[in-house]
Amino acid sequence: MTARTIPADFVRRSLELSARSGVDLSPALSVAGIKTTSLQDPLARLTPTQVTAFTQAVWQITGDELFGLGPAPVPRGTFRLVCLALIHTADLSAALERMADILRALPSLPALHIVPGNHGGTRMTLDIRPGAKVQSAEDAQLSLEAERVTTDFLLILLHRFAAWLVGKRVRLLAVDMPYPAPLPRLAENYDHIFGVPVTFDCAIPAIEFDNAVLRLPIIQTEDTLEEYLRESPTLLMSERDYDSTASSQVRRVLELGMKGRTSTAEEIAEMLSISVPHLRRLLRQEGTSLNQLREEILRDAAVAGLRRGETVDDLSARLGFSEPSAFRRAFKRWTGTTPSAYR
Repeated sequence: MTARTIPADFVRRSLELSARSGVDLSPALSVAGIKTTSLQDPLARLTPTQVTAFTQAVWQITGDELFGLGPAPVPRGTFRLVCLALIHTADLSAALERMADILRALPSLPALHIVPGNHGGTRMTLDIRPGAKVQSAEDAQLSLEAERVTTDFLLILLHRFAAWLVGKRVRLLAVDMPYPAPLPRLAENYDHIFGVPVTFDCAIPAIEFDNAVLRLPIIQTEDTLEEYLRESPTLLMSERDYDSTASSQVRRVLELGMKGRTSTAEEIAEMLSISVPHLRRLLRQEGTSLNQLREEILRDAAVAGLRRGETVDDLSARLGFSEPSAFRRAFKRWTGTTPSAYR
């Protein structure tokens, strides 16, 4: 399957923040083969290899695993030490509890709190604290942008690393972001990253795990950790849930295009290096089909878009419907209600 691409927004914002703080990260762009002009488009995308090379170069330049965006530098090697403490726990719940204990002893990293969730699961919240003291409106904006980049990075890390620890999909029930929703296409990227519609404008950053996954055993060892760290952050950027089922792979292919109706069975089978009959047989064995997966992806995107205030006309065009009335009929079929009633 082709490699998942990544929104360039993370790299762009990191560059802007560092430049305003007096740090030149342009050498990291050169190392990663990223052209400045490619970052001017807010919807531009990069490969996991490019973002990994950029991140590793930034670590070298800043000597800080949080890119100089936190309240204090996070020395290189800190993540490795935290990981060593986590892989010797029994299950994911114990690993996250230990992580919360460790972070309380590391003032350069945000505190992690574990509380009952709002959706029947277990909720993890982060205390993202501002860095330098705010002295002007420009400083305030810089601080807010730094908190946003840090929040994105840490919540993604928390989800992806949890999946790596147990070696399989970690289902989320909710993700809360403490800032306004970005452009619809960028907001949609967050949904794909976490596998669940993300809610913006929340009080604090949070991620809610399904309780069932917290009982999964930790399968990683010190040897596999060293391999993971050598490739870091490649897996963080390219893997969401370690789920290798046919339906999950097809879902990821469709998500990359979003207008799921435009991906034919032949195109998808070619991406997965299998025949169309074999693809259909695998999906049938998993109790689904291409059409069902397309419908589910479009439904989730439509629900998330309405929650964020997109109009029916905009959603209809963005999701590839011929006209708004066709979108309204599909939404009624998916949810049992109309878009206006859903709002």
